Amino acid sequence: MLKLLLVDDEPLAHQVLLHHLAAHPDMQVVAQSYHAAEALAVLAQQQIDLMLLDIQLPVLTGLEMLKLLAKPPQVIITSAYADYALEGFALDVTDYLLKPISAERLAQALEKVRRNHMVRSAPELPLVNTHNNSGNHLAQTTDFIVLKVDRELRRFQLDTVCCFEAYGNYVKVWQGEQMTLVSSTLKQLCQQLPVTAFVQVHKSFLVAAAHVVSRDSQQLRLSNQRVIKIGEAFKEQARQLLLPGRFAG
Repeated sequence: MLKLLLVDDEPLAHQVLLHHLAAHPDMQVVAQSYHAAEALAVLAQQQIDLMLLDIQLPVLTGLEMLKLLAKPPQVIITSAYADYALEGFALDVTDYLLKPISAERLAQALEKVRRNHMVRSAPELPLVNTHNNSGNHLAQTTDFIVLKVDRELRRFQLDTVCCFEAYGNYVKVWQGEQMTLVSSTLKQLCQQLPVTAFVQVHKSFLVAAAHVVSRDSQQLRLSNQRVIKIGEAFKEQARQLLLPGRFAG
């Protein structure tokens, strides 16, 4: 049983969430707060596993409150505004739901919470040595990008993305053989993505340098076995792929 705290200044929002949560008997709402001060008092008095947190709260916003917590519980942001998604995910929230919140979307977020809770509750494993013989610390990729999928905002870990493919006013995000259609353009992504990790090789394709397994002068192959033609205007930057020291991240 996971203990939940609802934080929202709108009584109707509490009613909607309580209605959806009734379908999840392993989720126990132990407290409801209508502003940050109330929520902070609850967190100081009892153990909370999950907080459903609105952003637009009186006096102190949800994100400002979250920054005050030394050891926050898992958090699902519930907001009418998409503008704060990047800041929310940077604070390591589990999910970000846009109002009006559907039962299906909340169920997906709660499943993430359950998985995270199982990992946190598992016995701690011995630390892995992350230093190589030369004493250099091995970098770990934690970069992500937040993109809109239908009515929701979704976080994509960049190291799982093989390529981005233009599709009209949308972009296909390829993670292995899995494709997700997002509301963006390739031009917008070019401005957001790290240039050391993603390379445009065609007017319709941005590829992840780490997922390029082979290339010649005309085309390249990705780790998901997709073959992509190299555009004439992009041959020079495509030529840099797989060269030692280039696009190393």
